[in-house]
Amino acid sequence: MAVQELVEIKFRLADGSDIGPNKYASSTTVASLKDKLIAQWPKDKDNGPRTTNDVKLINAGRILENSKTLGESRLPAIEVPGGVITMHVVVRPPVNDRNNDKLKDDSLKKGGCACTIL
Repeated sequence: MAVQELVEIKFRLADGSDIGPNKYASSTTVASLKDKLIAQWPKDKDNGPRTTNDVKLINAGRILENSKTLGESRLPAIEVPGGVITMHVVVRPPVNDRNNDKLKDDSLKKGGCACTIL
């Protein structure tokens, strides 16, 4: 029985904080890695991702594909035993509620302003 190679990964968020590092099997798909990241997302952070489609993982300047495994993604630190891989996390901004967009469109048709004053 072959020993499964483990890869140590930490996720760097936009504010500079990290999640991890944790060890993952090289056979782990990027999609399941994103699921694990969403489950570990800090509760005190606003606008966290809801689905794997809301998250992009970037490593060595490349966006990782959901269907590929960590091993297939050719991560540079896999070649360096004991190295920790830092992946940058990009979260898609939340999509506005369709009802709010409809209200803005209606006010524009009536000649009103669609500005929001906070």
